[in-house]
Amino acid sequence: MSFETFKLDLDADGILLATFDVPGRSMNTITGGVARDIVALTEKIKTDDAIKGVIIASGKPTGFCAGADLGELGSGGLSGAAPAKPKTEQEKLQAAFDGAFTLNKTLRALETCGKPIACALEGLALGGGLEIALACHYRAAADQPKMQLGLPESKVGLLPGAGGTQRLPRLIGAQNALMMILQGESKNAQEAKALGFVHEVVEPGKTIDACRAWLKTNPKAVQPWDQKGFKIPGGGPYSPGGGFPFMGGNALVSKQTNQNYPAQKYIMSCLFEGLQVPFDAAIRIESRYFVKTQQTPQAKGMIRTLFLSMQELSKGANRPAGQPPYEVKKVAVLGAGLMGAGIAYVQAKSGVETVLIDVSQESAEKGKAYSQRLVEKDVSRGKLTKEKGDALLALITPTTDYSQIAGVDLVVEAVFENPALKAEVTKKAEAHLREDAVFGSNTSTLPITGLAEASVRPENFIGVHFFSPVERMGLVEIIMGKKTTEATLAKAIDYVLKIRKTPIVVNDSRGFYTSRCFGTYTTEGIEMLSEGVAPAIIENVGRMAGMPMGPLEVSDSVGLDTALKVGKQMAEAMGADYSKDSRGRLMQWIVEEKGRVGRKAGKGFYDYDEKNKPQRIWPELSEQIEIKVRECPPAMKQELTKRFLIRQCIEVARCFEEGVITDARDADVGSILAWGFAPYTGGCVSYMDLFFGGLDGFVKEADRLAQQYGERFKPPQLLRDMAAKGETFYARFGAQTKKAA
Repeated sequence: MSFETFKLDLDADGILLATFDVPGRSMNTITGGVARDIVALTEKIKTDDAIKGVIIASGKPTGFCAGADLGELGSGGLSGAAPAKPKTEQEKLQAAFDGAFTLNKTLRALETCGKPIACALEGLALGGGLEIALACHYRAAADQPKMQLGLPESKVGLLPGAGGTQRLPRLIGAQNALMMILQGESKNAQEAKALGFVHEVVEPGKTIDACRAWLKTNPKAVQPWDQKGFKIPGGGPYSPGGGFPFMGGNALVSKQTNQNYPAQKYIMSCLFEGLQVPFDAAIRIESRYFVKTQQTPQAKGMIRTLFLSMQELSKGANRPAGQPPYEVKKVAVLGAGLMGAGIAYVQAKSGVETVLIDVSQESAEKGKAYSQRLVEKDVSRGKLTKEKGDALLALITPTTDYSQIAGVDLVVEAVFENPALKAEVTKKAEAHLREDAVFGSNTSTLPITGLAEASVRPENFIGVHFFSPVERMGLVEIIMGKKTTEATLAKAIDYVLKIRKTPIVVNDSRGFYTSRCFGTYTTEGIEMLSEGVAPAIIENVGRMAGMPMGPLEVSDSVGLDTALKVGKQMAEAMGADYSKDSRGRLMQWIVEEKGRVGRKAGKGFYDYDEKNKPQRIWPELSEQIEIKVRECPPAMKQELTKRFLIRQCIEVARCFEEGVITDARDADVGSILAWGFAPYTGGCVSYMDLFFGGLDGFVKEADRLAQQYGERFKPPQLLRDMAAKGETFYARFGAQTKKAA
């Protein structure tokens, strides 16, 4: 019997070492091939009399197993069987359950095969990897700083589907298990042993020895839940004290998720129901909930965007084909303000020599001091050694001397949003810039093609839009000007990957993609305010819709004076009178008459304390706004939620129609990482594709809102055409479509 993903070695004592080693991968994941091998391996262990005990270990230095291959999971390939073609809905559900139950059933057969099974855990064991380990009778874990043992499925909208929701609470109690599974948090080896789901912690490299020693003294191993008289630690759901995690947990889950994440709800149900029945029935309950969760639009969107697309883009999936790699060793940053200082830090942290230029040496030094504060903080917390911190800081050279740009591979201009100033520093920098080097402008709204007019090499000019704070925000929006070449784009993407950020690529337009679409959230909030909706309702519904802040607080954070300026510019570009618009009048009153410009001044829509934290919504808003809506029943909450989310999506669709963005992955990942579009949806595009039964349903809902609230909700023609043809964004603008083109 041959195995594709396991290497078998039987010793003289009858102990089989099954080394888990998926070929061609740096980390083990559970694929269809792995599922087939586990089925066959279980049968071999059960029927081969020469095997007295088994050690399952990893052949990868990176760890034991990172969990299921989510790409195969979406296609049903993890069952390990040839896909059937069910006809009826009942047959489809049965096929889905059978596929989901395959690994669950196999691991149950493994733990009841009558022979002791031990698991040697070196490195991480996450998701299905930990579930394999939990199905073993004994677990030895290496005492390593980077050890991670956990069930993180909830982070991508799923629940553990190979016994994790049933074995873990039977080992560590419902409350501890719920905390781990609901939050998707991991434990190190010592924490896992203290909780009770690891038996022994040993030195790295000694786990197989520990397993071998245990096997020689435990020839008849049985799982705790298969032993007579077994009791769940802390009690079952109906025992005194055992029900508390479920009563309190339901309220906490509802509060934390705003009922947007069905996985958390189903995890609670899975444990509550499963812990009341025998184990074989419990894992069937788990598989049913797994299928139910997997089929939700939330799970489909989150898996696709937060895992698959994020991985692809973080490896340069949107990089033009055929372009040679570009090594970025040295970069100049123009402007040592908050943005420039943050860019300098992330570059130096990635080993890039950085020239930080400002108008005065004092300002440049101040920019470097930003990095010094971050380094000192990491050193004090033990995240960085002093030597490595000093080496990082040594890579940053603060200066006023533009001649130090000579020899850099790329320039990032990060001065104020002023076209004349940007043109001035562009000319100064290009006087010293190497012929093949890239000039990148960090701007959030100014068209790149216009800024490139100051360049003598517009084909090498590109937008590199960072987000603040740079060291915490994982996205960079790369903007192509009309004359920007694919070679320049490839170099810019290589730079972004070098500094460990995720790039998305868009074409030139005022506001580009992220700023333009993000602005619709705040303006819709101000629309609601001008309609007389109580500001507290607006803010609470915004957060409950899945956005990180309410729209009024976001407006304060961006700056109301900035929003007013942009609003006037946009109105002027469209030939409209901003002062005649209800939102325009409100913004002019609060900024120009009341002098409230936002968080930076301690006063805007909110009043702020001395630590710049919001204390209350400014009471005097009622002077300008007649509050007509003071209560928010469920129907109104649903309506306001749709307004917030659909308004943003309409702008995204317009960006596709205008060619501002051309890749569905860029659109979804960008919407979540850049402005925090509700993560449970998988992003704006996935929300349109998945949450209304298709684009036809989305268009109908948008038309209804347009009729009731205004033209801003009107779907563009592209959206109508796609809906009429039954298309989706991922079919029309997905990776496969781009490859075919």
